[in-house]
Amino acid sequence: MAVHAPDDPLVGQPICPGCYDYPAHVLWHAHAGQLWDRFTRTTRRHLATTAGLPQTRFPDHARLSFAKVAEYQNRAAIHVHAVVRLDGPTGPENPPPVWGTADLLAAAVGVAARVVTVRTPYSPVSGEHDLRWGTQLDARPLRAFNDTGDLADEAVAAYVAKYVTKGATDTAGGTDHRIRTADETNAAPLSPHVRTLMRTCWDLGALAEYAHLRLRAWAHTLGYRGHILTKSRAYSTTYTALRAQRAEHERPTVQLPDNAHTIDDAQWRYIGSGHSPGAALIAAGIAEDLAQSRRLFRETENIGGHGQ
Repeated sequence: MAVHAPDDPLVGQPICPGCYDYPAHVLWHAHAGQLWDRFTRTTRRHLATTAGLPQTRFPDHARLSFAKVAEYQNRAAIHVHAVVRLDGPTGPENPPPVWGTADLLAAAVGVAARVVTVRTPYSPVSGEHDLRWGTQLDARPLRAFNDTGDLADEAVAAYVAKYVTKGATDTAGGTDHRIRTADETNAAPLSPHVRTLMRTCWDLGALAEYAHLRLRAWAHTLGYRGHILTKSRAYSTTYTALRAQRAEHERPTVQLPDNAHTIDDAQWRYIGSGHSPGAALIAAGIAEDLAQSRRLFRETENIGGHGQ
């Protein structure tokens, strides 16, 4: 039951590598998405029960929305930063019901985080595991304005962006690219702990009972198969809308004459490739000169060799 001191230079590495449960660490990552799904469903059920509503009628009164960021701790374990919001039945354009207070939502989050579990498939190699969230839960209400007078949504955006922009190598999270063989872990600049986690993914990925988890394909993220940033559909705008705006922003603008019409790529036609006729003659002449120079050089070498 020993723990690292805060100033221990080995923070993030197991005190006893031989005692550390590497399969459980990898399998927790592989089931983190399923654990989050059960967490959100349990939160909705608890809110409905507390409000005296049948669970099937909860969508008629409120909608639970969220945005979450997954971050690797120093010990290469995922933890989640999440913004959870209770809206009206159609989303953020409707206020939540009068019973939907911040305290009620925080209590529901706490209950769901404590009770949800996911059981892994049985394996003769690693047995079964009951996966759950850890005990370090910190639920805080967000106000319309924070202590500095700034809008809370801008503070949340900056908070989320800080974790989204971190690379895998900055957060003890493996590598930024997939590995094709187990030997690739030897060349990567990894700590012994992270390298062992990646090898554990590779080894467990060969077992039939874990084939659906595709652990070898996700060995570079230590088995975590989710995106770094995920959100519910009604939390804000959709990714489709964001991609459309990005494409519109990146599309080059050309000033056309008033009497001209716009031409898009569907109207383009292939004309040809390579040199123009004049440039082709020059290129052919240069190629012929180079060939002749090489031929003369070989003849000179032959004459020199005979002279010796």
